[in-house]
Amino acid sequence: MRRIVIFLGLALAATALAGLVRRLVAYEVVDASMEPTLHPGDRVVGLRGWRARRGDVVVLAHPLRPGFEMVRRVVGGDGEDMGRVALGRGEVWALADNPEGGGVDSRALGPIRAEWLRARLFLRYHPGPVAALR
Repeated sequence: MRRIVIFLGLALAATALAGLVRRLVAYEVVDASMEPTLHPGDRVVGLRGWRARRGDVVVLAHPLRPGFEMVRRVVGGDGEDMGRVALGRGEVWALADNPEGGGVDSRALGPIRAEWLRARLFLRYHPGPVAALR
C-alpha cells in the first residue's frame, strides 16, 4: 500500500511539473525600453497563463503588428483610472521603464487587453547572474 501511495505521489508531481514546463517560455530583450531593469541582449524566462498584476514585467503582443512582441511593466489594472482612461475588466495599463529607449506602450496603444498578454517574466538568466524580476 505504501508503494502505491508513493508511486501515485510521484506520478502526480511529474504531471504537475510537465504542466509547468509547458507554460514556460524564453525571450531575448532587443531594445532599451526596459532599462535599467532589462538591457538589450538579456535573456529572460516567462510564464504563460497567469493574471497580470501591478508591478509585473510582461510580454505583450503589439495589436497593430502581428508577430511583434514587447516587454512592458504593468502599472494599472481592472477598473483603475489611468488619467483620462478607465480600465475595463481584464485590461491593464503597461508602460516602458525607459520610454526614451524605443517602442510604444499604453500611452500610444491605450489599455492592453488580456488576449494581448503573452507571459509574465520572472527570471533573467543571461548575461550575468540569474536575477528575479519585480
